[in-house]
Amino acid sequence: MSEFTNHKTERLQKLTTLFRAILASENVKALYEEFHEIISRCIPSDIIYLVDDLVKENIPMPELKKGINKLLNLLHKPLADYPYTAPPANSYLGILQENNRLMTEKLNALKPDIKALNSTPANADLRQSVLTGLQALEPFGRYYLIKENLLFPVIEKHLPEFRCLSVMWSFHDDIRRNLKKAITLLSNNYLQLNEFNRCTGDLYFNMAAIRFREERILYPLVADTIPSAELEALLAESLEIGFPFYQPETTPVAAQPELFAEGLADLGTGRLSLEQIKLLFNHLPVDITFVDEHDKVQYFSTPKKRIFPRTKAIIGRDVHNCHPKESVHVVEKIVQSFREGKKDVASFWINMKGERLLIQYFALRDEAGTYRGVVEVSQEITAIQQLTGEKRLLDWE
Repeated sequence: MSEFTNHKTERLQKLTTLFRAILASENVKALYEEFHEIISRCIPSDIIYLVDDLVKENIPMPELKKGINKLLNLLHKPLADYPYTAPPANSYLGILQENNRLMTEKLNALKPDIKALNSTPANADLRQSVLTGLQALEPFGRYYLIKENLLFPVIEKHLPEFRCLSVMWSFHDDIRRNLKKAITLLSNNYLQLNEFNRCTGDLYFNMAAIRFREERILYPLVADTIPSAELEALLAESLEIGFPFYQPETTPVAAQPELFAEGLADLGTGRLSLEQIKLLFNHLPVDITFVDEHDKVQYFSTPKKRIFPRTKAIIGRDVHNCHPKESVHVVEKIVQSFREGKKDVASFWINMKGERLLIQYFALRDEAGTYRGVVEVSQEITAIQQLTGEKRLLDWE
């Protein structure tokens, strides 16, 4: 085992040296000849560990991605030749890879039209055909959302060397940005052909590169590291986001969670203690009051600044008795409309004591659509209404 570890450490050290040489040199051919021996011995998991180390060095992301692209171009053959077994067709990873395959089909089908467009950029029919083809790729953004929000968190839990995921996520952003830009360029009256070609060239390169890196580097390690049951459990939430091009034939049966275990309440999207639940509700910048399906007040939050006063005496009280006679008919109409399924939201905004207040009522329904009550949410929005432009930087200093 120690001999294996030593060989792995040696490979990573040499690959790190190669990466630094790539950043410092444009002569990739010379580097290939100099580092041929280590290149030929590289295995897929080396890339995971190498990139994890590089990310920890805080190399600027643009520089890091550029170096990784050049490095993986050098390593493409040994990585492609490494023994590989595709996942079962309808397994979770198999479903992801089938969506990848269909994405590649769409890219390949679009290539002839893009090539023809370079010869006749004024051809309106050709421009529309390319535009339609690019727009057909937009749903693939959901594939990246599934990876980022479902698969990546599971990988982070099981693989200490997970930092390569941040680099892959950045490439996802490049792909989304280039696809959006290419569509915008085609939609303009005057097509900037050089800019369009740069944009689509980057798009094609990145989408193909990410697919290769998933299927020949990341996913095999995922299959070896993460229990298959945990991977398959991701299918239900993935279906909620929606796969872009291929949907599995079977609908997963969600496991019924144990509602309370180890002092934690299972909320479906997380497990929290009662103290954490109270902290969460009481730190939201809103007043919350919950009335159940029997019109009884069952809960109210206690933020630092309450908009409307509440006391514990209200708990269990009929909501119809909590409002002045002059306005109780409005509450009754809202509740009745919610109960009958005619409406789901009622909103009001008022001025009070120099502040602008937004008061909203939301119908609560269970998974079967049965009315389970109403939640009142009140918020002071004076500062929100004064927002203009954008703020993207932190200005605490």
